[in-house]
Amino acid sequence: MSELHRGSYGGEGGGRHGSQRRGSFSSLIDYCVRFRLVRLQRASTLQFDSPGCRKVSPCPCMSVPMTRPPEPTPSPPQRIVLKFGGSSVSSRSTWNTILAVVTELRNQGHHVLVVHSALAGVTNLLEALPDRSRDGDPQEILDALTSRHMLLAQELGVDGPALLDSELQQLQRIAAGVALLDEVTPRIRARILAFGERMATVLGAAFLKDQGLAVDWLDARELLTSEAGRPAGTAAHWLSAECSSDLDPELSRRLDELPGVALTQGFTARDTHEDTVVLGRGGSDTAAAYLAGGWGADRLEIWSDVPGMFTADPRLVPGARLLRKLGYQEAQEISTTGSKVLHPRCVPAVRSRGIPIHLRSTLDPSLPGTIIGPDPDSGPAQVKAISWKSEVVLVSMETVGMWHEVGFLARAFQVFEEVGLSVDLVSTSETNVTVSLDPRANLLEGWVLDRLVEGLTPICRVQVIRPCAAVSLVGNRIRGLLHRLGPALQAFEEHRIHLVSQAASDLNLTVVVDEDQAERLVRQLHSLLISGAAQPEVFGPTWQELLRNGATAAPPRPRWWRVKQDDLVALCRDHGAAYAYHLPTVATQLRTLMEIPQVDRVFYAMKANAHPAILRTLVDGGGGLECVSQGELEHVQKCCPHLPPQRLIFTPNFAPREEYVFALDRGIPVTLDALHPLQHWGQLFQGREVFLRMDPGWGSGHHEKVVTGGRHSKFGIPFFELDELLQLVDRHDIRVVGLHTHSGSGILAPDHWGRVGETLAGQAHRFPHLRALNLGGGLGVPEKPGQEELDLPQLATGLATVKEAYPGLELWLEPGRFLVAEAGVLLAQVTQVKGKGEIRYVGLATGMNSLLRPALYGAFHEIVNLTRLDEPGASVVQVVGPICESGDRLGSDRLLPETREGDVLLVATAGAYGRVMGSRYNLREPAPEFALQE
Repeated sequence: MSELHRGSYGGEGGGRHGSQRRGSFSSLIDYCVRFRLVRLQRASTLQFDSPGCRKVSPCPCMSVPMTRPPEPTPSPPQRIVLKFGGSSVSSRSTWNTILAVVTELRNQGHHVLVVHSALAGVTNLLEALPDRSRDGDPQEILDALTSRHMLLAQELGVDGPALLDSELQQLQRIAAGVALLDEVTPRIRARILAFGERMATVLGAAFLKDQGLAVDWLDARELLTSEAGRPAGTAAHWLSAECSSDLDPELSRRLDELPGVALTQGFTARDTHEDTVVLGRGGSDTAAAYLAGGWGADRLEIWSDVPGMFTADPRLVPGARLLRKLGYQEAQEISTTGSKVLHPRCVPAVRSRGIPIHLRSTLDPSLPGTIIGPDPDSGPAQVKAISWKSEVVLVSMETVGMWHEVGFLARAFQVFEEVGLSVDLVSTSETNVTVSLDPRANLLEGWVLDRLVEGLTPICRVQVIRPCAAVSLVGNRIRGLLHRLGPALQAFEEHRIHLVSQAASDLNLTVVVDEDQAERLVRQLHSLLISGAAQPEVFGPTWQELLRNGATAAPPRPRWWRVKQDDLVALCRDHGAAYAYHLPTVATQLRTLMEIPQVDRVFYAMKANAHPAILRTLVDGGGGLECVSQGELEHVQKCCPHLPPQRLIFTPNFAPREEYVFALDRGIPVTLDALHPLQHWGQLFQGREVFLRMDPGWGSGHHEKVVTGGRHSKFGIPFFELDELLQLVDRHDIRVVGLHTHSGSGILAPDHWGRVGETLAGQAHRFPHLRALNLGGGLGVPEKPGQEELDLPQLATGLATVKEAYPGLELWLEPGRFLVAEAGVLLAQVTQVKGKGEIRYVGLATGMNSLLRPALYGAFHEIVNLTRLDEPGASVVQVVGPICESGDRLGSDRLLPETREGDVLLVATAGAYGRVMGSRYNLREPAPEFALQE
């Protein structure tokens, strides 16, 4: 099954072998010896002649003199369960790794059971299939499933049609039956979902057999039977089944007697009536754990695209460290509180039998990963991980009547049971009970919460608070660390902490905050409580160190500043600090958007960066400019005096009357985002064409301060004011020619703009002169290591749907960051380096006076030592500036080479909202700006 490993900490699929990453021939030899890709000869040579040489790519077929290492002491045969996630079974390169791992274990005499998921993305397609079948058009999904599996079959060199045609035909018949009956039962959903693992394992078994391994393909429904704990006939019985992990002598005998490698499906089981059931999201982990317990395995290995559990999500905290070992309870707490590396149900299934869990990476099998075993007896108070869950919903129940009243909680929780909601955290006082609902364990759609409120209202006053996030500290003796949390929480004194929960086990302290505050809190807590932790037997290398050493799949992204390294170093040495803007990158980004067929016009939101050379580059490339103040309009007139007013758009917010007059007098299109100008200055717009900025009631973005939609945002006209708005428009004979929404910044979800377009287009019938929909900007760019780029083809697909439905309307985009962020860097010389205990600081010639984003909302910017660009990382440091504020920190926990005074550091993706937000605080001038023509 494509499960929670997908998109967890690393990228999906693909990846290269360690032999390709290490960069030295001796390391290549070490890797090949380790995985039996070569054999040692008495003539002191390495002869590359095993089957793996043909199949594991690339492996040079040649002989190399070397000194033969001593023979390892053979280990006694063991029973080993290997579970591989969806990203680990979706390409030839990862199957080569599986082949090498299994071959090594078999050569050592071990019994091996392989359990694996569906191909990455397949379970999502299968989940959508029954509903699409009811709508009468399942063929697109069926074609995608066929194509996905046949492509992998071709990569593996196996006969896909011969192996899978019967399964695909059966799946098509089930889809046709759903369409005929116009009904989808949980039983049918379970049958459909099970196809993913079954088809993937058929291909995998065929591949391993072709490589010379003896493989026995087993149907998991003959190995696992669900328990009767789930109510018969309910969705949970079919779609979230549970099995026993007790030792099963019959299963043990069957697996022990197999002559070769056993291979079966995760996620799948049967019930006592022989019907197919599935184990819920993450069920492949759990299935492997059930089988490990039933077999009496010596260890369970979970292989995915990351090497183990980390002290935080590395996508959020690149300084997060690999956890080398954890106790069962610690691992379960980390999984339960937000980590997606291991499913929480996996741990209890093996804990009772004392079976260790090894977390390993198919992208670098040489890493030891994380080992989970018996819980430590005791030890020092130590936080081992900061984890978090988003989209948490809080339900606050308040009534004076509950004080000393018997049975209130029983009545309240009875309502939760009737609605089918599982409570996660609970906090109580004399007059209030607040509980949290975990979206991973509950269906939290609006109608479900409406039923909950309806049921609770007769007994208390109910408030639903969303979206929230639960940030958890997990470790040993957490109570002993409470005194150290004050500095981190002080940063949130202006924001509410809704709930605090401290586990009785002393393993977990959870704080529930507004969701937009969670990422910043996670970073600050990690820096305060974990970054400098000792105990190398527990805390391994950082994510950055693994990236730098090639232990992950993410190759370095191409950067223009690498080519300009010498010029940039020289520029910084002349000025101490400087912004540099690469104009060819700006032009390329604009061209990328203008080539999207559905986009009719692009207006650059110049508040992101108003440098004259950037404005001229965009205008010369065919773009327009969006301005938000009279000052910006005047600046454009100076920089681009011949620009026609139709290539400008003025979108002010709470601006004075005079600024509207300035734009209207010059024929510049104006956007109104409130009723006030029409209510009080209607004569200004008499007989004119205008745009209206609407608030759809929701927004998006990487931080609360950049979300510009929804009732907590000051921007836009809410839809509930449309009737009054239309009356004002008619009264003053105003022609509304465009509707506009800009709902946030740094958005990487490609369907966002299609959703905006559909929302605005839904009001088109009310405006007879409407010509254009301005979908705003907010197109995000990757900022953190391993972060995926915005999928522009998918964005175009969403816009195409709007275009098809409303062919008479133009679609406009209004990007800022997307066009200039990656084109700009901040350069600064190192002024001082110092250490305070285990914490090391690197001070720069400029700081928050030049780049405010990290201090303002915890924004992340990649930082490199440009002077020593290709030197290996030596230490994790805090990068700070010269401003007399504790918040003057450009980067926390950054892995840098040994850095010295005079080195030049480069802060990447700084072309947007950098110098334009600078200040002269402390009477320090912000860094000057320079444009690079090539």
